[in-house]
Amino acid sequence: MIVPHATSPRAVTKAVVPAAGLGTRFLPATKATPKEMLPVVDKPAIQYVVEEAAAAGLDDVLMVTGRHKRAIEDHFDNAFELEQALAAKGDAIRLDAVRDPARLANIHHIRQGEPLGLGHAVLCARRHVGDQPFAVLLGDDLIDPRETLLSRMLDVRDRHAGSVIALMEVPPEQIHLYGCAAVEASGEDGVVRVTGLVEKPSRMDAPSSYAVIGRYVLDPAVFDALERTPPGRGGEIQLTDALQELAAGGTVHGVVFDGLRYDTGDKADYLRTVVRLACERDDLGPEFTAWLKEFVAGLEEGTGPGRRPLAA
Repeated sequence: MIVPHATSPRAVTKAVVPAAGLGTRFLPATKATPKEMLPVVDKPAIQYVVEEAAAAGLDDVLMVTGRHKRAIEDHFDNAFELEQALAAKGDAIRLDAVRDPARLANIHHIRQGEPLGLGHAVLCARRHVGDQPFAVLLGDDLIDPRETLLSRMLDVRDRHAGSVIALMEVPPEQIHLYGCAAVEASGEDGVVRVTGLVEKPSRMDAPSSYAVIGRYVLDPAVFDALERTPPGRGGEIQLTDALQELAAGGTVHGVVFDGLRYDTGDKADYLRTVVRLACERDDLGPEFTAWLKEFVAGLEEGTGPGRRPLAA
């Protein structure tokens, strides 16, 4: 089970996980399977996200899904027949693994009727969240379980109120892939004031090298801002645009993160994530790492496992 990092009661107890995207970058695998359910070793990506929320002390999780995402709801529900079969076999390890997703938090689901963007998905959570601050965790961004980014963000929210976003420095040639923040020093190590935000700017128009990654702790004022936000880039309601309004009022801080992050929304990064996490597993790592070294050595020699030597 997940042990919370937090040692005192939190003002923030709710998390929202937008999971309604179509997953077009992973077609055809995501034609019938939600991208959030793609396995990262032996757990779906979205389970890592919910585990992160639970570890930070957030025990109320709302998933914003779409009509083809029933598998997500099933994964975080009890599976009576499977549990009964495993119990009859005395397979306690797999039984715990099957039961764990439903025990992580109080998990709720709501559907985003139309794919109108991240901002709209967050807006769908308004009735559930009410007038409380809340966290938003994007399923494409996995933060290494050993990191405490979300807990740090919650601490900043406790001290400063307003909204808090996670920032990471990226190379200039990658900034167009992210929301980008204009920042100024706050006098606090690892924390900045956010003075402006731009969604996926060109390299020339980017106000900094600080990219917004998929962790937010939001003040409920964001809902009114989202209601006023017209469709932006891609014809979608962008969360970045609503946060720009709040940043102009001086109520947004950023936590600079330089730890381990895995972008499972990108095919190459997804593969790197699987390999890295598998290598670090006590039960898989030694055997898999030995095979991996042999495989890489074969590639360098031009004779990978199962391949014929290249002709001289």
